[in-house]
Amino acid sequence: MAIREILIYPDDLLAQVAMPVADPASDEIKALVQDMADTMYNAPGVGLAAPQIGVSLRVAITDTDWRSGRYDEIDEDKKVAPERNLKVWINPEFLWHSDALQTFEEGCLSVPEIYEDIERPAAVRLRWYDLQGVQHEKDFEDFLAVALQHEFDHLDGKLFVDYLSPLKRKMIRKKLVKFYKK
Repeated sequence: MAIREILIYPDDLLAQVAMPVADPASDEIKALVQDMADTMYNAPGVGLAAPQIGVSLRVAITDTDWRSGRYDEIDEDKKVAPERNLKVWINPEFLWHSDALQTFEEGCLSVPEIYEDIERPAAVRLRWYDLQGVQHEKDFEDFLAVALQHEFDHLDGKLFVDYLSPLKRKMIRKKLVKFYKK
C-alpha cells in the first residue's frame, strides 16, 4: 500500500479526539490499517494510531514483538525476517485499569528522539473490534498494557509528553519545532 507521513508534535491534529469507526470490517479501514502497518514498520515503531498519520479515526495498531529486536534476526538461509505479530485495535475502550502502577521509558513516532519515564496502570481490561468486525474483551499487563494506553491516548488527542511537567513539555516542543523547521 503506502507509507504515510507521521505528524510531529506539536501538530494541532495530534490534539484532536478521533471519531469512532462505523464499520470496522470495511475495505477503507483495511486499507488504512495496511498503510499504518507499512508506516509503523518503516519508521520503525511498536505502535501507531490513525491520528498520527492525520486520520481522525479510532484505529490503532501494535506489534510489541518488535521491541524485543527479533525482527533484526534474519534467517540467512531464507533471507527473510521472522513473521510479524501485528495487532489491530478498532474503537478500543478501557473497561478497567489496575490500581498498581509501573514505569516504562516511552518514546513516540510523533515525538522523535525523545524518551521519558511515564507511570501508567500496570494492567488493563480492554474491549475492541478487529478487522472482521468481531468484538473482543481481554486483560493485558506489563509492556503491552503500557503500549495500548500510549496508543489509545492518541485517539483522545493526548501524547506521552502531556504527562510531563509544563517546563519539560515546552523544552521538547521548542526543540522539535526548531529541528523540523530546518
